[in-house]
Amino acid sequence: MPVDFIGLIATQDGSESTPATTALIDPAFTTRIARAHEDSGFDQVLLGYSSAYPEGAQVAAYAAARTETLKFLVAHRPGFVAPTLAARTFATLDQFTGGRVTLNIITGGHDVEQRRDGDYLAKDDRYARTDEYLGILRQAWLSDVPFSHRGPIYRFEDFVSQVKPVNGTIPIYFSGSSPAAYRTGVKHADVYMFWGEPLAQIKEQIASVRAEAAAIGRAAPRFSVSFRPILGPTEELAWERAEAILGRIGQVTAPRFFRNSDRASPANTGSQRLLAAAAEGDRHDRALWTATAKASGAAGNSTALVGTPETVAQALLDYYDLGVTTFLIRGYDPLDDAIDYGRELIPAVRAEINRRDTARLVAA
Repeated sequence: MPVDFIGLIATQDGSESTPATTALIDPAFTTRIARAHEDSGFDQVLLGYSSAYPEGAQVAAYAAARTETLKFLVAHRPGFVAPTLAARTFATLDQFTGGRVTLNIITGGHDVEQRRDGDYLAKDDRYARTDEYLGILRQAWLSDVPFSHRGPIYRFEDFVSQVKPVNGTIPIYFSGSSPAAYRTGVKHADVYMFWGEPLAQIKEQIASVRAEAAAIGRAAPRFSVSFRPILGPTEELAWERAEAILGRIGQVTAPRFFRNSDRASPANTGSQRLLAAAAEGDRHDRALWTATAKASGAAGNSTALVGTPETVAQALLDYYDLGVTTFLIRGYDPLDDAIDYGRELIPAVRAEINRRDTARLVAA
């Protein structure tokens, strides 16, 4: 079964462990990092969402004009624009990019961050809004006749969009680790995304999502897991590099989706799960390292896979064996790491999966 690789691009360099050296919006850097991901064999790149940072759809439009095949996974929070407008916005972007748009739906797990954009709904109410919102998005993309809607949150009459996505609809990526997230996600998601937890916990989450999907008679979505690989030519050098990165986290001024004051007690279940794994120990399974999550407050995907490209490839394959077919991998040195992943890590994973698929065909 094919595997997809997602990277992450931003309009500015830097990370939790590397100081930014460019302006917040640097067109040259944006072009360079987008092209580096395309050249390195990534299928997509994520454009994150924050109340303080550049708007993802516009960044995607800029980067898509400077690439040829790379897809753009645009993070989008329901509730800040009408779903009818969002449907037209992303369908328009999809047409201009030749069908290279996917959506990462962020319901929002941090009350303080939500309120910066004027959203005061409680968490469960946000998921109810997301459910209604995504139903409207799909209908707007697929309906050729006007339709009306009267729901708890949205109400409109006689709407029809003349602009449609290239392939009829746009793939929806969804994340969240709470029961409310599972209930909402299985109704709409094409891909369900998790942060990088130990194998046993990911297996548990996959089972929960599949059970929710079965309960409503819907096929389960595909699964994605996110990591921060730290590579080295030897195991010893990889761990030396990992410790150096850990020592710099929190000591630099770098682009962040959340402020330091947001990190003391994360409200979202995903961050709490990462911190719980970190509390059990820094090292898990073949190569998972949670010390970086602990140091950064788990405000985002922050667990690392540490080792040689061969070790980290095998660690990714351990998750593949659980049913994961998409990996979001981004480095603490964003540009250089993306290039390194393309040299050895991504080809190694794909080669092994191709070998396995060929062996199955021969056996059949």
